[in-house]
Amino acid sequence: MLLWESLHPWHWLILSLILFVLEAFGAAGFLLGAGVASALMSVLLWFMPSLKWWVQLILFGMGTLIMTAAWWKIFQRYNEQTDHPELNNRAIQMVGRVIVLEQPILNGQGKIQIGDTLWQVRSDVELDAGTTVVINGCEGIVLLLAPK
Repeated sequence: MLLWESLHPWHWLILSLILFVLEAFGAAGFLLGAGVASALMSVLLWFMPSLKWWVQLILFGMGTLIMTAAWWKIFQRYNEQTDHPELNNRAIQMVGRVIVLEQPILNGQGKIQIGDTLWQVRSDVELDAGTTVVINGCEGIVLLLAPK
């Protein structure tokens, strides 16, 4: 007799614990649906011990799909909320900085060095080298300059 022909509630419970441990190692939510479905199969099999092995596997598969879809649908919006939306946007973090130009800005476009990064910049007016400017915005990764 093969193992899957005599599945017991504790088999599903052990699988659930293994999936949750693997999830704790950084699966980013991919194993949560399968872990919850396995735990639910354990409870279901506890109340319906005569459930055939193939029905258990089908229910587990369906439960995994449903729980995974629910995870992404319900909890994804909570993962996207942040108190610092500009955290990983370096261009937005530059807004408000005051710098002195080392090179002139000709035809409204140029480049400036801030730290170890060379930034593309745009200005409404031509600016000479040595001019003090403020970064007053950004469009993508292009910084917008205005004379101070």
